[in-house]
Amino acid sequence: MSDLQYLVRPPKRVAENPPLLVLLHGYGSNEQDLFSFAEELPDEFFIISAQAPLPMGGESYAWYSINFDDKNGKFSDLEQAKESIDKIAIFIDQIKTKYNTNSNKTFLLGFSQGAILSYSLSFFYPNKVQNVIALSGYVNEELLPKTISKDIKTEYYGSHGSVDQVLPIEWARRNKPFLESLGFNYDYYEYPVGHGVAPQNFYSFKKWIEKRL
Repeated sequence: MSDLQYLVRPPKRVAENPPLLVLLHGYGSNEQDLFSFAEELPDEFFIISAQAPLPMGGESYAWYSINFDDKNGKFSDLEQAKESIDKIAIFIDQIKTKYNTNSNKTFLLGFSQGAILSYSLSFFYPNKVQNVIALSGYVNEELLPKTISKDIKTEYYGSHGSVDQVLPIEWARRNKPFLESLGFNYDYYEYPVGHGVAPQNFYSFKKWIEKRL
């Protein structure tokens, strides 16, 4: 069982099997962060905003630890990251069952650390989600299965701030050639901002989502 806490925005337009949108916040944030988008997103969505499992103090949580030392500099705890991917996968299945959502219309939207895990989950659990929206994140090649399924039908949207001071733009620019070399559909956009979501970025991914509902 997954023990992730979460917030819910039920569909404003009632349907028997609503499409599902799961939100994954970034490092040091919480489930309230991306939930601020919820009211502006399509009425038909059942929206869930999950809280990461690792407390950092106060209202801050992480999906996995980021450590600093003199030898390795900054590095991610990949074991914790994989544990979180597995927890999120179980969580998505539980949410689909509990709320009777449309299993063919599952969207996963992550910011920063949440975006990194969204990419990874789509490779470890092929077609569990049909659409990934990855904001200010990148494909961490250390967080991929040994073999990537050729049967993945997931579509990807990525965006990044061109002056991102947390995750360099160069890391995000590697996503497109990597994903397209595997034959995946990937739309990528850059905005003149730092580590955040510009208003035009929000309208861009909202439009992308609406086309796939």
